[in-house]
Amino acid sequence: MVIGFSGTDQKEILNVSQIVYNSFKTNLEKLGINVFMPMPAPIDKIKNKYRWRIISKGNIGEEAIIIINKCLKNIYDSGIAKKTSIIVDVNPTNMM
Repeated sequence: MVIGFSGTDQKEILNVSQIVYNSFKTNLEKLGINVFMPMPAPIDKIKNKYRWRIISKGNIGEEAIIIINKCLKNIYDSGIAKKTSIIVDVNPTNMM
């Protein structure tokens, strides 16, 4: 699974990606899913938007999807991701 973050405010992206990482690490590793630290995407800036990503490895089941959805809902409801979009690709075909 790849969780992608993009936006114009690099500090906000770093903050949001760290919060998502901490939440995923705490909750998903209980299910046997390895969650790796946030890092810049291979092409870290496109059209004045910064890009970061979190990679995780493991079997993503229904319970994991529920945890992911709750985490993302909490992020957007809290208002900390005003200028950051988050994209989750559960079964990526490309790691770019």
